[in-house]
Amino acid sequence: MKMKSLQYILFLMLLLIATTNSNAQQDTLKLQREARALLREGNKLYNKQKFDDAAIAYRKALGKNSKYEKASYNFGNTLYQGKKFKEAVAQFEVTAKTSKDKFAKAEAYHNIGNAMMEQKQYQQAVDAYKNALRRNPDDDETRYNLAVAQKNLKKQQQDQKDKKDKNKDKKDQNKKDQKDKDDKDKQKDKNKDKKGDDKDKKDDKKDQNQKPNKNDKKDKKQKPQPQQGKMSPEQMKQLLESLNNEEKKTQKKMNVKKSKGRKVKQEKDW
Repeated sequence: MKMKSLQYILFLMLLLIATTNSNAQQDTLKLQREARALLREGNKLYNKQKFDDAAIAYRKALGKNSKYEKASYNFGNTLYQGKKFKEAVAQFEVTAKTSKDKFAKAEAYHNIGNAMMEQKQYQQAVDAYKNALRRNPDDDETRYNLAVAQKNLKKQQQDQKDKKDKNKDKKDQNKKDQKDKDDKDKQKDKNKDKKGDDKDKKDDKKDQNQKPNKNDKKDKKQKPQPQQGKMSPEQMKQLLESLNNEEKKTQKKMNVKKSKGRKVKQEKDW
């Protein structure tokens, strides 16, 4: 009795598991069918260039089946058409990483390259096109796009180099201009200082002319300066001797005159 009960319970469990799996499979199949229907709807809208409506349909499809590669890839195309290139790259990368079909990977990388070209990210575009050609070497369109990307990349690098050189030249010129300005300012200050020194020297010279040195006065007192027209000692001696001789002669004449002019005093006769 116990054995039969155990077998019965086991049977019920297996039946329940089978029923659950069946229901899960049915639900999965149902979601997949709904996702395919949404994909077809999105494709119709895409062909009518109703890209925003198509994007909604593709998102709904991915909501039903997150691993639906075609919906992810087509959703990336609608983002690309809407010029949402960064978001488009993210969707194409999903397909490039998850798809097992090398041609699907090649198309995803090709579109990544196109989106990078639109963003002027030429190095990333070159890398993407090369990845596409590794999966599909016979794709002439990808090969052509690769050549264009390489040409644009070379020009971009040259432009960046020219800009860098130009900025360096401008920076060097600014340094030179600043140095010249500093040199001029220094020269002005130097000239100003020199002018001040010259003025001080001029003032000192003027003061010297106006205020004789005390020592000079003292020297003048101690050492009488020769005066214009003054006789020498020898001349002075001769002059004195001459004056003495003249004085003697004059005195002698005076004495003669005195003796000749003296009258005899007479007695008064009254």
